[in-house]
Amino acid sequence: MKALVNNAPPEVGAALQRLRLARGLTLEDLSRIAGVSKSMLSQIEREKANPTIAITWRLANALGVPIGELLSEEAREVETIRVLDAHETPTLPGHHAGYVLRILGPMELAGRHEWYELTLAPGGELVSQPHDPGTTEHLTLLQGSMELEVGIQKKKVKLGGTARYPADQPHAIRNPGKTEAKALLVVIHR
Repeated sequence: MKALVNNAPPEVGAALQRLRLARGLTLEDLSRIAGVSKSMLSQIEREKANPTIAITWRLANALGVPIGELLSEEAREVETIRVLDAHETPTLPGHHAGYVLRILGPMELAGRHEWYELTLAPGGELVSQPHDPGTTEHLTLLQGSMELEVGIQKKKVKLGGTARYPADQPHAIRNPGKTEAKALLVVIHR
């Protein structure tokens, strides 16, 4: 007796909806993060459309899961605690300017609330163009020394101190010291 083989494509919709809701995301949120239209997401969740591998890959990345989790037909238990190892933390290297920016916040919050670990080499700097109107940054110095320049104003930040400033104008964070400096940088978009 031969076993029946199911040649139907996997139904991604239920897994997609379960993962999206577990992260508190609306269709619009996921659409923005993954770069997939809201109507396509709705069709996928209702099993009216099967996504291409490229779209499935973008959705998995946006949700922070392996692609196989979207293709699996088994209902999985939602992870209560998710720990990212250091090598899984995205990093923006700015070695040319003497900085390394580790992205600590989840990608689904990008453009709303972002937080980073900023490391500046001696003499290093992170220079930024104005962000969207109403954006603020909050910089807490964890190690070394840093100087902040916002518009025409300059201030030193003391160890353990927090600087809060408008980021909707040109701004720069510099390490004037002789040792490496580290800070926690939080960006809040309005």
